[in-house]
Amino acid sequence: RLDGHDLKDLNMRKIRKDIGVVTQQPVILRGSVYENIAYGQWVIDKALVIKAAQMANAHEFIEKLPQGYDSDLGEQGGILSGGQRQRIAIARSIYRRPHLLILDEATSSLDPEAEVEVQKGIDALLGQQTTLVIAHRLSTIFKADRILVFKDGCIVEEGTHNELIDRAGIYAHFL
Repeated sequence: RLDGHDLKDLNMRKIRKDIGVVTQQPVILRGSVYENIAYGQWVIDKALVIKAAQMANAHEFIEKLPQGYDSDLGEQGGILSGGQRQRIAIARSIYRRPHLLILDEATSSLDPEAEVEVQKGIDALLGQQTTLVIAHRLSTIFKADRILVFKDGCIVEEGTHNELIDRAGIYAHFL
C-alpha cells in the first residue's frame, strides 16, 4: 500500500516519478552541476537548482568549483569527493520534490566530517515528504518518527529512538 492505496491500483509510471532515491554510491554523470541536479527534467530552473544545493549543504563547495554551477563534474563525478557527490544527489532529490524519498545508506561510506555535512542536507529534506531511511548508523536515523529494526529479514522492534532505547533490545545495543 502507498498512501492507503493498493499498489495494484496505482499507475507505476507516475509512482516512479514521485520517488527520489539517494544511495550509498550516487550516480553522477558527466555534465555540469546544473545538469546533474536537474537530471531528468526537460527545463532547468537555475534558481531552484541553487536553492536545492543550498538546502543540501552543497552550495558553498559548488561555488568554489572552477566554473561554479557550470563546472563539468567529470566521469562519475570524478572531480568531487564522496561527501560532495552525496550532497549533489541530495540536491537532486530536493529539486525533484518527490513524495517518497528513499535514503539507502546515504552516509555509510563517508568520514565523520563529510557525514555531518551530508546529514545537514538530509535534515533539510525531512518532514517535506515521506522519507524511508535505510541505515546502520544510529546518527542517521535517531530523529525518525518511526524506526523499524530488522533481523534476518523480519521486523523485531519498532518505535521512536527513545522508546527503543528504553526497551533495551537490539536497537539499544547499537549505542
